[in-house]
Amino acid sequence: MERDEALALALPHVPALGWGWRAVEAGLRGAGPKEGGRGDGALLEAELLFPGGAVDMVEAFIDRADRAMEAIAAGPGFAELRTTAKVRALVLGRLALLGPHREAVRRSVAVLAMPGHARVAAGTLARTVDGIWHLAGDSSADFSWYTKRAILAGVYTATLLYWLREEDDEAVAAFLGRRLQGVGKIGKLRGQIEGRLAGLRERLRPAA
Repeated sequence: MERDEALALALPHVPALGWGWRAVEAGLRGAGPKEGGRGDGALLEAELLFPGGAVDMVEAFIDRADRAMEAIAAGPGFAELRTTAKVRALVLGRLALLGPHREAVRRSVAVLAMPGHARVAAGTLARTVDGIWHLAGDSSADFSWYTKRAILAGVYTATLLYWLREEDDEAVAAFLGRRLQGVGKIGKLRGQIEGRLAGLRERLRPAA
């Protein structure tokens, strides 16, 4: 059994049972011949795939969504979009893919909000926003690499939380559009900081 397969079996039961072995067990019970289930051996396989339980399942769920964005980037017309438009398309496309699992996403947020899961929460968010920028064609390797990801982390988190309580796609798209205005300011911010650093270096340069 693979992680994606185990997730697919558990997902229909996560809204009622939450992330954890109960959802996996429920999925396995209905996944055998004549819905007789797969037995204890399959459950043991799942336990080996997710040794950390619920938080490992959530991390795998987010990773699956990260990988699913590759299909969005491979879609028609994507390559011709400007960078900010690519970011917008990736975020909205990701949310559309998550649409059937909105309650599972909500429960994922609750799991990651637990104090003991802060490292996983930070790591998954960092990988998601880095994946978005990578698929959008970002190849920066300087100060802007950090600013872009920091800004997008805030944009994506705010949009995800808004999406969880707002089912109107147009409203979500408008909300994201307003937040992405900050991304367009990165170049200006970078220029201001580099200008200040250049001025500081000039003042500190020893007199001839």
